[in-house]
Amino acid sequence: MCKGLIGKKLGMTGIYTPEGERVSVTVLEVGPCVITQIKTTATDGYNALQLGFGEQKASRINKPVEGHLKKSGQKSFAFLREVSVDNPDEFSLGQTISPDMFKVGERVDITGRSKGRGFAGVIKRHGFHGGKKTHGSHSHRIPGSIGCSATPAKVIKGKKMPGHLGNERKTVRNLEIVDIRPDQHLIMIKGAVPGSISGLVLINKPKFAQ
Repeated sequence: MCKGLIGKKLGMTGIYTPEGERVSVTVLEVGPCVITQIKTTATDGYNALQLGFGEQKASRINKPVEGHLKKSGQKSFAFLREVSVDNPDEFSLGQTISPDMFKVGERVDITGRSKGRGFAGVIKRHGFHGGKKTHGSHSHRIPGSIGCSATPAKVIKGKKMPGHLGNERKTVRNLEIVDIRPDQHLIMIKGAVPGSISGLVLINKPKFAQ
């Protein structure tokens, strides 16, 4: 069984359940994903499938990648990612995997790259409360004292400070699938998914039991 697929985040909307409840969902365009390489324990030390997703101009593919994709009979892909698989012998090069491998109500883990926020202060980055808002205060949004006394007389490693926020690989676990539309290659996920619109996401079978 293939344990994951590659997709793209299209945005958020709301759908209604048969009971009339409105649910906020994230719409993902999942697949079609084509198998471009099969990795086995005998040859690579682990079982996995390399999947290709998204259209790409042939002129943007270099010769080594072009030769690699010819083995599966494909021309070019925008993204190549690996997903785990139990038995690689069940799959073949060039095979297309569609989102109907998932079911409505199933829980999945989704990995994406969070939105980049640039350089942020401690209030936005770490949720600090900030200083007094009274007249004469000079510590509205600054971090405050960061050092120690005579011992150890240094700033401790890992101190929460201003710095780069976002643009990191994030995984949100146990998100519920509300609806699947295989003909349109769409999956509706209840709640928010990391990343911006048109961002690449990986949809995997849950790693940990609920």
